[in-house]
Amino acid sequence: MAYNPPITDWRGKTVWLVGASSGIGLATAHLLHAQGARVFVSARNAQALNDFAAGHAGAVALPLDVTDALAVQAAAQTVLATGPLDLLMYCAGYYQEMRATEFDLEQMLKHQQVNYTGVLHLLSAVLPSLVAQGSGHISLISSVAGFRGLPKSLAYGPTKAALINLAETLYLDLHPGGIGVSLINPGFVETPLTAHNQFSMPALITPARAAGYIVAGWATGEFEIHFPKRFTRWMKTLRLLPYALYFPLVRRFTGL
Repeated sequence: MAYNPPITDWRGKTVWLVGASSGIGLATAHLLHAQGARVFVSARNAQALNDFAAGHAGAVALPLDVTDALAVQAAAQTVLATGPLDLLMYCAGYYQEMRATEFDLEQMLKHQQVNYTGVLHLLSAVLPSLVAQGSGHISLISSVAGFRGLPKSLAYGPTKAALINLAETLYLDLHPGGIGVSLINPGFVETPLTAHNQFSMPALITPARAAGYIVAGWATGEFEIHFPKRFTRWMKTLRLLPYALYFPLVRRFTGL
C-alpha cells in the first residue's frame, strides 16, 4: 500500500536534509544529488557541509544548530525563498549510553533537545508553507530503539519513541492536505553515533546502503521505512510481546 505520493523522479526537486554532515544524512544527500535534486544540507559541522557543497554543483550548505529556534527559522526562510520545498528530512541525532543507575539530567535533556525538540523547531518553521502549497514531504529518522524500552537506552530510546508517535500523528493530520510523511526506523548503521557502542551490533550496514533503503521507500510511498529487515522484523516481533515475556527475553539476550 502506498501511504504517500511516490517520489521516483528527483530532478528539479528541492530537498533539505537537517543533520547531513555525516552518516545517513550525508549519504542520502549524495544519493539525492546524484539523482538530480537540489540539495540543502544543514548540521553544526560547517566544514563538512561546505566540503559537500564544494563537490556537488548546486548544493547549498546551511550550518545550523537545531536547538536554536531562531537559527532554524532563518535557515528555513533561506530554503523556502527558493521555491516550494519538496522534502524535509530530519536526520540530526545525539546518542550516549545511559542506565537509570547513572542518571544524568543534563544528558537526558540534551537528547531531548537534539532528537526531538529540534524537529519541533523545523516543523514550526516549514509547516505553514507546506500546508499552503498543499504538497511536500516530511521524513523523520527515528530508530528501532524507540519500539520498546531497552537497557542503556534511558536517554536515547524515549526521544525516538516520541518521534514515532509524532510521525504517526503528523501523517493523520497532513495526508488529507496532500503532504507526505514518512518514518524511518533503522537498525544498526555505521555512523559516528554507533561508533561508541561497546557491543556487537547485529546486521550492521553502511550509511550508503541505508540511504538506498530510504530512497527506495520514498519511491514506493511507504510510511514506515525500516531496515535491514532481517533485524527490524525481529525487533517488531519483540514489540508485540507481553511484558511477562518481553522483560525476561531482553535480559537474557543483553545480559543486563
